[in-house]
Amino acid sequence: MPSYVISSFEYEAQTKRLKVRYVSGMVYEYKEVPEEVYLQMKAAFSKGMFLNRFIKGKYDFEKL
Repeated sequence: MPSYVISSFEYEAQTKRLKVRYVSGMVYEYKEVPEEVYLQMKAAFSKGMFLNRFIKGKYDFEKL
């Protein structure tokens, strides 16, 4: 999963939470993300671009 912005991400289907670890070391958890959105991100060529376009600003989050 090469990305200039994201080092890794994981999804918890039961809670609909998407945890994103950035290259900078920061970790954010996005809430109530539908599994379909996660699967689209997983398949996206640019994970960072997908995150910026379809997740940031659309789902509540917390910095962990």
